[in-house]
Amino acid sequence: MKPLNIAIVGCGGVGRKRAMQMPLCGEIVCCDTRIDRVNDLAADLCAEGREADVSFKYSDAVSRKKVDAVIVATTHDMLAPVAIAAIQAGKHVLIEKPGACSLHELEEIERQAHRHNVSVTIGFNHRYHPGFLKAMELWNEGAIGTGMMVRGRYGHGGRLGYEKEWRGDPARGGGELLDQGVHIIDLAQAFLGKFSTIVGRAKTLFWMMDVDDNAFMILENARGQIAHLHVSCTEWRNTFSFEIYGTAGKLHWEGLGGSYGVERLTYYRMLPQMGPPETTIYEFPQADESWRLELEAFFASVRSGLPVVDVSGAREALRVVEEIRLQSYVDAGTVETAQ
Repeated sequence: MKPLNIAIVGCGGVGRKRAMQMPLCGEIVCCDTRIDRVNDLAADLCAEGREADVSFKYSDAVSRKKVDAVIVATTHDMLAPVAIAAIQAGKHVLIEKPGACSLHELEEIERQAHRHNVSVTIGFNHRYHPGFLKAMELWNEGAIGTGMMVRGRYGHGGRLGYEKEWRGDPARGGGELLDQGVHIIDLAQAFLGKFSTIVGRAKTLFWMMDVDDNAFMILENARGQIAHLHVSCTEWRNTFSFEIYGTAGKLHWEGLGGSYGVERLTYYRMLPQMGPPETTIYEFPQADESWRLELEAFFASVRSGLPVVDVSGAREALRVVEEIRLQSYVDAGTVETAQ
């Protein structure tokens, strides 16, 4: 089977993770507007025995005849333009979450993908973490009975000058709700499905920037199951906690490795007499392989010859983001007018 040639547009932290965990493939074209990032990543890939090339314009990288697929790992504002250029060049595309800055942009990506008959996947790598996979296995087995609700917290503490970075710039798709928020919304909908009632607030509580640094959500599906979610870049200590409650028990997934702590899943099984539950702990101290596993699934889709356009999760996450932003801005405007 002919190895796939890949272009990575965006050689920052996420693009580098994708590149260094790349499954077996052919040449990797590294593309970024920053020459140092491109050259450093290409050199590291070559040092590992990979074949690498460089490009400093995404229009060049995605249009190269030998490139089969493109990974878009740019700032949020450039996700859609780069993805659409790649799709129109006939390339299969994996776009890092959130996939686009708006539903309008995502819908255009979807239209172009169907028109050009290519595969498009949005990169929600958390779905490939071992804690999530084990939780989903237990959920599907009915280990915690009928699902009632989920509660999730995800956040970090920023760093000096954080408000001046691209995540603090609305023109570049900044804001905590669009950044980490889409991850935890996506995880909630993996268990509970589409949310019909959306209530929330996106707030700026600490960082002096024109985007939210905290977002609070209460989401309910048509069956009355609820997700209570909070994302924050005023957490001060990197935190990930995702709890799934059922009528017969609870699953608590926490930690994502690295600065988020050892990843583990705790299964609490309620006993007939109630009281303290039976507790089973699964720990996953190994390195994070979610990036590689997601790429393997994407490569399999590409090699199948049957293009798959999978943007439904991103569409629902962006729908929640846009509704919460609308509620937040309308309410803020109402208060301002009243004053």
